[in-house]
Amino acid sequence: MALHGLGVAQERPAPARKVYFGDLHLHTSFSLDSFILNGRTLDPGDAYRFARGEPVSWMGGTIRRNRPLDFIAITDHVENLGLSSQLADPGSPVFRSDLGKVYLEKGPFPFWSAIVSFIKAGRQIPGIPLGQFLADSWQREIDAANAAYEPGRFTTFIGFEWTSYPDGQNLHRNVIFRDHAPPAPFSSYESQHPEDLWTWLERIRAQGHEAMAIPHNANASNGLMYDWTDSDGRPIDAAYARSRVDNEPLSEIVQSKGQSDTHPLLSRADPFADFEIFAHLLASERVGKVSGSYAREAFGRGLVIAERTGINPYSFGVVGGTDFHNGVSTAAENAYAGDMIGIDPAAEAFTREAAAARLRPGNTSSGSVQRLETSSGALTGVWAEENTRPAIYAALRRKETFATSGTQIQVRFFAGWSFPDDILNRRQWAGVAYGSGVPMGGELAPSRADGTGPRFLVWARKDPYGAMLERLQIIKVWSERGAARERIFDVRVVSGKEGSDPRGAAELKALWRDPEFDPAQASLYYVRVLEVPSPRWSTLLATRYGVPPPSGTAPHIQERAWSSPIWYTPRR
Repeated sequence: MALHGLGVAQERPAPARKVYFGDLHLHTSFSLDSFILNGRTLDPGDAYRFARGEPVSWMGGTIRRNRPLDFIAITDHVENLGLSSQLADPGSPVFRSDLGKVYLEKGPFPFWSAIVSFIKAGRQIPGIPLGQFLADSWQREIDAANAAYEPGRFTTFIGFEWTSYPDGQNLHRNVIFRDHAPPAPFSSYESQHPEDLWTWLERIRAQGHEAMAIPHNANASNGLMYDWTDSDGRPIDAAYARSRVDNEPLSEIVQSKGQSDTHPLLSRADPFADFEIFAHLLASERVGKVSGSYAREAFGRGLVIAERTGINPYSFGVVGGTDFHNGVSTAAENAYAGDMIGIDPAAEAFTREAAAARLRPGNTSSGSVQRLETSSGALTGVWAEENTRPAIYAALRRKETFATSGTQIQVRFFAGWSFPDDILNRRQWAGVAYGSGVPMGGELAPSRADGTGPRFLVWARKDPYGAMLERLQIIKVWSERGAARERIFDVRVVSGKEGSDPRGAAELKALWRDPEFDPAQASLYYVRVLEVPSPRWSTLLATRYGVPPPSGTAPHIQERAWSSPIWYTPRR
C-alpha cells in the first residue's frame, strides 16, 4: 500500500531550515463580497504593504502591523472578479444592467443575495460579460503580487479562491501558484466539482504553471469536504485518491470562521476539542453536519480508504489563514471585533453601544455570520531554507507546515528509528533529526530491525509576544480492523491541572515513544501545542468598552498550534 505523495525517511544531508509565518487566505477590494459587505477594504497593493509591515491609510487614519509577515497569498474570489470596479463606473454595462439597478435602488444586501444565488447554483450571471472584466482584474492581481515580492525578505504568492458552494455547503479551495500563473483562472461557474478543478490544475501544470489547491472551512461543508465518496456520490477509488493528494497536499484547518481540526462530538475523550467551534453553514442559520467536516476524522478515514485503494486521499498537511475581507491580515485577539471582514477596534470609531451589539448572543455580521462564533484569524508556519517563492512553496508541497490559532508559536516534529537518547541536549539536534528521521508531513518507512517502535521528537517555543506554553501533546490516529481510532498523549505538561508551574514555559521539548505501537497497524501522529489561557477577543472588546462580556461564551482562549502529521505505513 502506498501513501501517494509522501516523502519516506532515508539518510540524507541535513537541510538548514528556518521558520517563516504567513497568511495563505486574504481578500481585498477585488473580491465582490468585500466590496459589497465591507466597503472599507484595501486593494492588493496596500494589502501587501500592510502585511510586510508598512503603514497604510485606513478609515481616515494610518494603521501598521505590529510585526511583518514573512509571506502572504491574496486569494480573491475568482467568481465575479472585476465586477466591483464595474459597479463604481456609471458607464459600465454592469452599472446599467438589471442587477446594477438592484444595487442602486435596493442597496448592497439585496444585490449580494442575488449574487449568492448564482454562486450556489454554479450559474454565471446572465447578460454580464464577466470574462471581459476578469482578464483585466486577474492581470492586476498578478502584477501586484509580482511587484510586492522581495526575495529573501517578503514572499508573495499569486492566488485565487475557487468558490464552489452547492446549496450553501462550503467546498471552497484557495489555489496557490509557485511563481507564475496562467492567463485566466478557473471558477466554480465552469464547474462546482473539485475533481474538475484538479483536472484544470494538472493541465496548467503540464504547461509550466505549478500550483496547488487548499480546501478551507471543512467545518462548514455539511460533511462533504472529507466524505467517503467523490462529489458524484461514488465511493472513493484509487484514481480519485491519487488526484486529490497530488493536487491538495494541504488543508486549512483554522481561520476566522472557526477550526476544522476536530469537534467534541467526534473526539469525546479530548478535553480540548471544544475550541472555536463555528457550527453554522456559511451565511446561514443551518447547523452543519459534523461527520465528514473535520480533519482528524478525515485522517482516520484516509487510513481506512488506503487499505482498500492503496492510496490515502486524506494524507494532507495543515495550514491556517485569516479569510478576512478587508485586505488587513491580522490574527491577534486584540485586533479583532467579531466580524469575518476583520474590523480592527483600534482602527475604527467604535462606540460603547456598537461594542455591546457585537457581543450580543445571536448578533450577525453583514455576511449573516454569527459574530460570537467567529475567531480572530490564524497563521501558517513553514520550515524552509529561505524566504523565497521556490523555498516556501517547496515546504508547502512537502507539508513541512503547521497551523496556529493566530499566535506565532514555533513547532518542530520528527520521527525516526534511531534517535540517540541525548539528541535534545545536542546543539545541532535538528540536523541530527533531519539526517536520520522525517519531519512533519513525511512518511516513516517500516524498520527492518526488531525494536520497540519509532521515537518522536517534539519541540515548541512560545510566541515572543504571546502567552507561555502549557503542554505538548501527540495525537495518534490509526486503523484497526477497518475502523479509525484516536488517542491523545500528553508528552510534556508544565501547567494546567496536571502541571506544576501555573506560569507555563517559554520552551517545551520531549523525546517520546508510543507505548502502544503496533508495527502491523497503519497510523499517523501529529502535534498539538497549547498555551496557558489568555483573554479571548470577546473579553478584550468588552473590557475595552466597559460592557458586560457575552454570556455563554468562554472568556478565555487557549491559543494553540497543530503540526502536519507524520504517517507510518506497515510493510505489506
